[in-house]
Amino acid sequence: MPPKKKDNGFADFGGFGNIFDQKSKNKFGNKKVEVNGMTFDSEGEYIHFCRLKLLERAGQIRNLKHHVTFELIPSQVICGKRERSTSYEADFVYEQAPDWKTVIEDFKGYRTAEYILKRKMMKFLLGLEVVEVKAK
Repeated sequence: MPPKKKDNGFADFGGFGNIFDQKSKNKFGNKKVEVNGMTFDSEGEYIHFCRLKLLERAGQIRNLKHHVTFELIPSQVICGKRERSTSYEADFVYEQAPDWKTVIEDFKGYRTAEYILKRKMMKFLLGLEVVEVKAK
């Protein structure tokens, strides 16, 4: 017989389950993955990282970096109040053979309005294009 759940004083309303016993989830259903001290936002991002590591070992890419931050708008004072800076965090940045051009990649399962705006700001303000890698 399974152990009895402790009553925390909140009723199970309308068959939806006790909301205080449910585990919180990412709004896109992704689970963070931690491997060798590195944290990935999803399993798909981790698998893509493994592919990139293989390309790096094969000499097709170099200087692979994970979760690189680009400042789009510096912090500033507006109406006497300090506003935080606005930045974009790329999932992967590396140099690709044969000309070793820098590539900025973002692994996407879902394109948010915030991501689209920041991608446009990367191009307009910094002159950098973000390559979108879609989840399969």
